[in-house]
Parts: sequence; C-alpha cells; structure tokens
Amino acid sequence: MELTEEEWDRTLDINLRGYFLCAQAAAKEMVKQKNGKIINIASVASGQVGIGMATLAHYCASKGGIIAMTEALAVELAPFGIRVNAIAPGMIETPMIDPVKKDPKMMEAMLSKIPMGRVGKPEEVSNLVLFLASDASSYITGSTVIIDGGWLAG
Repeated sequence: MELTEEEWDRTLDINLRGYFLCAQAAAKEMVKQKNGKIINIASVASGQVGIGMATLAHYCASKGGIIAMTEALAVELAPFGIRVNAIAPGMIETPMIDPVKKDPKMMEAMLSKIPMGRVGKPEEVSNLVLFLASDASSYITGSTVIIDGGWLAG
C-alpha cells in the first residue's frame, strides 16, 4: 500500500520496457542474419506458477510481463531463426538478497522453502544462459527455465 506511482513506473520502465527495447534492437539485427538468441531474465516471482511477494507487486508484475513478452516474441521471431527464452531464478547470491541475509530467522525461513537447502550461485545462472545461447538448445524457444533449487516444486 506504500508503493508510489513513481516506483511502479521506474520498475516497469527498467524491467519491462528496457527488455523490450533491447530485444527490439537486437531482433532488427538478428533478422538480417536469420539467426539469433534472446535470453531474458525473469524471476520465480512472476505470477501464475511463480511466487507472490508482499510489497513487490511492481517487481512481480514486471517479471511476469517479461515471461509473456518472451512467449510472444518467440512466436513472432521463430520464422527468422531467432530463439527467445527466459530464465526465472529463485534466490541467487546477489546483492538483492542482502536484506534477507542480514536477518538469520528470515534467511532460515527462506532456505526451508528450497529443497536443495541453499542459495543459488550466479555462475549457475550464467551456465544456463550459455546453454540457451548454444546450439545444444536449438529446439527450445518460448520457454521459461526455472532455476530455483526446487523452490517451486516444494
């Protein structure tokens, strides 16, 4: 209830409009090559099968929008040999989880939801990016790959 319109707009501008403008610029060049890969970073906090997070409606909405945009762009760009996918990380060791790490009880509560019992490493996400960018994933487009230590499965 405390979220300002300015915070909402800023988050959607960065997390959704920014992704769109980047994908649009990249796709214009990729169409010329008849080949390309666009990989978006969403979140498990993205709606539907994701996790809702109190006080983060703007963040969750933007990440859900990224998934919807990924699916639409995948269909639109597939005829040009361009694959578009998204990655939805759970808790990853980044500055974004610093507030949780400062509160041992909150950290324990979060880890109790993750079957693997740990926070993910940034390199685990980057390895997934490498896979989606490689020819090893040549038949994957319009997908969102969840990397969350089993959080959503639990």
